[in-house]
Amino acid sequence: MVDLKTKPFYLDDEAIRWVQDTLAGMTAEEKAGQLFCVLFKEAKPEEFEYVFNILKPGACMYRVVPTERAVKASQVLQERSRIPLLIAANLEKGGNGIVSEGTLVGSPMEIAAADNVEMASKMAEACAREACAVGANWAFAPIIDIDSNFRNPITNTRTFGSDPERVRKMGEAYVKKVQSLGMAASIKHFPGDGQDERDQHLVTTINDMDCDTWMETYGAAYKAGIEAGSLTVMVGHIMQPAWTKKINPEIKDEDIMPGSLSTELMQGLLRKELGFNGLICTDATTMAGYTLAMSRRDAVPESIARGSDMFLFARNLEEDFGFMVDGIRRGIITQERLDEAVTRVLATKAALGLHKHIPEISLEKARQIVGCKAHMEWSEECADQGITLVKEQKDVLPITPDKYKRILFYTIEPEEGGESSYRVIPACQKIKNLLIKEGFEVEEFVPQPYGEGFTTKYMDFVNRYDLIIYAANLATKSNQTTVRIEWKQPMGADCGHYIQDIPTIFISLENPYHLLDFPRVKTYINCYSNNDRCIHQVVEKLLGRSSFKGKNPVDPFCGKWDAHL
Repeated sequence: MVDLKTKPFYLDDEAIRWVQDTLAGMTAEEKAGQLFCVLFKEAKPEEFEYVFNILKPGACMYRVVPTERAVKASQVLQERSRIPLLIAANLEKGGNGIVSEGTLVGSPMEIAAADNVEMASKMAEACAREACAVGANWAFAPIIDIDSNFRNPITNTRTFGSDPERVRKMGEAYVKKVQSLGMAASIKHFPGDGQDERDQHLVTTINDMDCDTWMETYGAAYKAGIEAGSLTVMVGHIMQPAWTKKINPEIKDEDIMPGSLSTELMQGLLRKELGFNGLICTDATTMAGYTLAMSRRDAVPESIARGSDMFLFARNLEEDFGFMVDGIRRGIITQERLDEAVTRVLATKAALGLHKHIPEISLEKARQIVGCKAHMEWSEECADQGITLVKEQKDVLPITPDKYKRILFYTIEPEEGGESSYRVIPACQKIKNLLIKEGFEVEEFVPQPYGEGFTTKYMDFVNRYDLIIYAANLATKSNQTTVRIEWKQPMGADCGHYIQDIPTIFISLENPYHLLDFPRVKTYINCYSNNDRCIHQVVEKLLGRSSFKGKNPVDPFCGKWDAHL
């Protein structure tokens, strides 16, 4: 049923026999277990006991955990699995996607701003080396979504920007590099996020391109990743009505499904039109974009019946596994489709050589690789190349203590803002601290409890400060609807009231679209990441010790004419 000798598996006769013999020796329940990629949120023993008392999974994923725990978890899980596990991680920016000590090389958009395909390859290498060092073998990356709608609250800096050609090239480079280092790639989120302004975690979203435009943009990126040999594709909870209707002209609007439940998109577009022969995995089935589309009792087996080979996560594992087994017994998943799906799961493992041996890992070796000097140097290089001077007021830059001794500093940041969950100092505070170290007098803006007619005198501010700096650190994340500045009370107290008389610089560490809310600021900088390397490099560039090298990977002006002023 599945050609295991061709792309992307390229299995030899020995590996094919292992796949066939393993499949033949499995019960229906064991096959059902292979369909599941389960989540171990903290990678703790009690989680392992809970899962293995329900099923023997085909794959698993950790959220970010300390290196020591990840190494131990990988060892324990592989030891207790008769069939080797795929161990996955969201390796979108670096090894920080699996371990807390991992290197955040740079966000995809930061790499896109560097306009350097080699940097995409370096990021992929850091991902693979650090994740493999703790036992992972499956990257839920690269993201080849196209950030074509600036209002989308989830794509943003997770993408390689809005230029389809740049997205295609950088996604292809990522696939080639991680797979050359023994890790399976997963191009995502098919059929493509970034068109809608909504988040598929919260609603079933839509890619509304016509068929030709889709094929020239998203399709080209997927085709490139497939040709590069990507072993897996992650299918999102995103509808693509044009292609669905082209493949099935009789379908009614109410029957159009997201990719994760669509025969047309998985079997028709991905398999037949694009020629993908590898493993198809759903995106997380805990998302509302999935649960809103169909009753869960039906959806769980239908994802496999309609073309997916692996089911990602669960709302209630015991219940979802029961739904899957029941779907097999009821014939929703035919024996032929079940065997085809499990064959692709096993073939992916064999393509990684897991049928021969599980790569040995050790805490000592992992600590030598995770967060190593070379990867940190790549992160610094990425920051230097990517930070973008979007617009500049004449003669404001560079800044020096002699020129602008007294700085009024505005912070736009959640309290926990920064590089990782283990941070101590928020990212914007780090910028302030570096400026103070350089000899500037920096005063944090504090809103006053005043009303109209009783505010601090305008000229008091103008005479008190030489420069205003805004630092914003508002990152995109799942389960939110917007990434916008919420100005402080009363009456937008921290808006740019003084930009006409005090030189003002706005630094965005994360979201590149803040000119939507602050169009008239005259000097604006995008960094695309909030790690320490970006913070160091942006201060170096403010001081004139380093030039701005980044190129806009998106339209930071959000199509607004006044943002250019």
